[in-house]
Order: sequence, then structure tokens, then C-alpha cells
Amino acid sequence: MPVIDPIEAAAFAVVDADRARGRALRYLNLFRLILGGLLLVAGAEFGLGTESPRLFVVAVLGYLGAVLALGFPDALRRLGFERVVILLAIADILALAAIMWVSGGYRSGMPALMMVMLAGAGLIGEGRMVMFSAALATLAVLVENTWRFVGGGQSVDFLQVGIFCAGFFGIALIARLLARRAHANASLAAERGVALAKQQAVSAHIIRDMQDGVIVVGQGGRILHVNPQALEMLGVARDERGALDGLELRDLDGRLEAVLQPELGPEGRLMRLGAAGRLLRCRRVPGEPGSAAEGDTLLYLTDYEEIQRQLQQIKLAALGRLTASMAHEIRNPLSAVTQAAELLRDEKRSDMQARLVRIINDNARRIERMIRDVLALGRREQAMLEALPLAAFLREVVEARVFREPAEAALYAIEVDPALTLAMDRAHLYQILDNLLSNAARHCSRTPAAIRLWAAAQPHAKVVLHVQDDGPGFDEATRAHLFEPFFTTHPKGTGLGLYIARELAEANDAELTLATGTPGADFVLTASQLP
Repeated sequence: MPVIDPIEAAAFAVVDADRARGRALRYLNLFRLILGGLLLVAGAEFGLGTESPRLFVVAVLGYLGAVLALGFPDALRRLGFERVVILLAIADILALAAIMWVSGGYRSGMPALMMVMLAGAGLIGEGRMVMFSAALATLAVLVENTWRFVGGGQSVDFLQVGIFCAGFFGIALIARLLARRAHANASLAAERGVALAKQQAVSAHIIRDMQDGVIVVGQGGRILHVNPQALEMLGVARDERGALDGLELRDLDGRLEAVLQPELGPEGRLMRLGAAGRLLRCRRVPGEPGSAAEGDTLLYLTDYEEIQRQLQQIKLAALGRLTASMAHEIRNPLSAVTQAAELLRDEKRSDMQARLVRIINDNARRIERMIRDVLALGRREQAMLEALPLAAFLREVVEARVFREPAEAALYAIEVDPALTLAMDRAHLYQILDNLLSNAARHCSRTPAAIRLWAAAQPHAKVVLHVQDDGPGFDEATRAHLFEPFFTTHPKGTGLGLYIARELAEANDAELTLATGTPGADFVLTASQLP
């Protein structure tokens, strides 16, 4: 994607305008030479120069000599463009006035030729030169006809002569206005060219320095532009960038052609590309219809491994903060366990012994849950995706919960098509659902069917699973921090459940969010659907 410097663009615009005026002057000089040659060869047949043939020939030869002398590039360099234009205009008027003088006056048709020359000079010249030429032509015609009327006693139609003179100024004025409009359009085009060049320079700078890789692909998979980040992600050496012209997308990596498929969703696809097999998220953005980019495709490559490393660093830092509070969090249940064990040793009543044993078991499970959450926060295991029958899997999770808590048997209502499948790791999905169902059971009204589990298929082979309860839901302040580590609304919670659930969802290329505008809490798990 070539980038034009704004200063160079402005210089190019000025040079192009000067070149256009230079070409117009050459064409007008060519017309002058043809006209002079025609007058010289066939002037007698046209009835010109009848009053003084010798003076007619002298006027035509002088005119041709002036055009030739002023038409050479050396004259333009020495005299300047504007001076050459005015000198040629004066030569036109004087030569045509002399021919008119020896050819019977204004009836010879020379005033009409003067109008043509005035129009040409007006379109090329600038400033007051055009009106000066019109005044000079008017003066020449009036002087010639006055001399003819006074000196020769010939009859002159001064009305027609006046019309010619008025026409000189009209033609000159119109030509000048057209020239100004053309100049204004050229200036506007130059300004827009400079603005476009600046925009291109800024866009190229942004694309060059952005973290994501960008590949512009044209028709047939031909590469139009690649930024340095994309080449680095794909393992292409820097000294090979100059040889990218004419390459196709499969020349960089044949697996990239799968990203060009129209059925690929806007979220893109995770792929391992390049010689190093780096994990990249690839997204395609087609060019807008009707724009200059129509038919082209933009591919964005995001280094997902770098994102995972950054997330891992964040989790390690969070673990450091967690250790500061672990002593306090574990000390309370350990104190309760120790105290209950001491009392149990001296207690003889069976009902009190059962209560103390329950306290010990509850706090032991609480300690075990905290340790499990901390371990899950410290590492994210590789997901083993499989096509899970969603309805059957949900029933397994619910049955396991009902086995532990028989009072929850009537809380769940499963409304899922048996044909739906979900591409996720079995253990990860179980942990996600168990956490969501625990939260729902804690906040729902405890009436039958207070917790709904329903799913629907979405475009691009996606499935959306809802876990919705009829509880009070969450306010805006709570929503903003719901998935943050160590944030909890439960006095005995660790604040890691929803955070780990979202981490596990992302490990399976899924997304866990909280829906808005629904009664109660509605957690939405969006995942892929394997065939």
C-alpha cells in the first residue's frame, strides 16, 4: 500500500496544473500555426489581402514567425509562462487586425477569429491579461473601421462593429470565469489530494504500529498489503517482505484460506499458523459494498498466546495477593475444626457428637474448596473438546446435585432440544454448570421450576445455554465486578467461582456472560457446536 507524502502530493498537484496549462498552450500554438499556414497558402482563395497582397503576406509571415519564436521552450524559460501567453495574444490581435485592414474590414471574418483567440488566451492566461486582450482587440477593430470610414469614405455598419466589440469582452469574461472555476476545482482537488495523502500516512502509521497483524486480500486470494506484525506472527523473515508482490494468501500459510470462508462468524477462529505454530485468532472483515475496498477482505491476526501469557501473569499476581488473605480465610475454619474436635473428645451425647461432626465436615469441605479454587486459578488445563449431548449432560449435572441436596429436586426445569450438542471439555463444563447452579440455588425463590436451563442454536454453528433463576438478580454495581477474582456477595464464598467459570469457558473457546433486561440472574454460556 504505497503512501504519498503530503508535501510531495501538494507539489505534484502544482506540477500537474502547470503541465496542463503547458499542454493547452502547445495545442493553441499548433492551431495558430495551422491557421497561419492556411492563410498563407489559401488566403487569396478566401478573398483575403485583396487591398494589399504584399502586406497580407508580410502580416502572415510575421505572425508565423512570432508563434514559432515564442513557442520554443527556451522562450518560456527566459520570459516566463504568463509573458509568453500575453505576447502571443498581442501577436494574434495585431496580425488579425492587419489582415482585416488589407482584406476589406470587419466583413473579412477576422473579428470572429479574434474571438476564438481571446477565448483560448482566457482559458490559459491569468489575471487581467484577458480583459487587456479584449480591450486591445476592440481598439484595433474600432481604429480600423474609423480609419476606413474617415479616410476612404466607405460605409461602415457601426452597430455590427459594436456587437463584435461587445462580443470580445463577453468572450473574454466567460473564458476568464471558466478558467477561474477550473483553477478552483484544481486547487480543491489538490487540497483533497493532500488531505488524502495525510490520511493515508496516518492510516499506514497506525497499521504499521498496531499490535494485531493485518493482511489485505484482493480477488482470488491475492495479497495487497501485509503489516510487519502479521509477517512476524506467520514467521516470515523481514528481508522477504520485498518479495510479497504477486503472492497469494496460501503462499504465506495454506490454512489461512479457511478464514476467507463467508460462514466464518465475526468472532473469528483460533488457529495455529506459521512455522512456529503460534496460536492466533483470525478474523475476516469484508470490504464495504460501494466503497473502494469492495471485493477486498481484511484479515486481522491477534496473538492469542501473548494474551494467554498476559492473563497468566495477572493470575500469578492475583495469587500473590491471595496468599496475604489465605491465612485469615483458612484460620477461621481450622479454628472451628480444632474447637469442634476438642469438644467431640469430651462430649458423650450422640446428638451433640453428630452436630460437631457436621461442623468438622463442613469446614473441612470449605478448606478443600478454597484450595481447589486456588489451584484452578494458578493453572488452566488444556481443554479436551468433545461433542457433548447437552440435554443428557444437563440431567447428569442436576442429578448429581440432587443426590447431594435432595431438597433441590423440584428446583430445576430443563428445556433443551435433545439433538443439540456442545463442543466443550466434559470436566470443564461440569465445573462451570455446578458453579452456576450453586449460585442460582442460593438466590432463587426455592419454588418449583425456579431455575430454568434452556438452550438455542445460533448462526455460525453456535449454541447459547441459559441458566436463569427467579431471584432478585444483581444491581449495576455488582454486575460491574461479578466476574472479578475475590469478589463475592456470599459471606462464606471465596470470590473465585464465577471468575474460574469464565476462565474455563475461554479455555474451551466459549464465552460466559450475564444477560441484561431479564428477571433474576440469567447467565449465558455461548459455545461452538461440533457436527
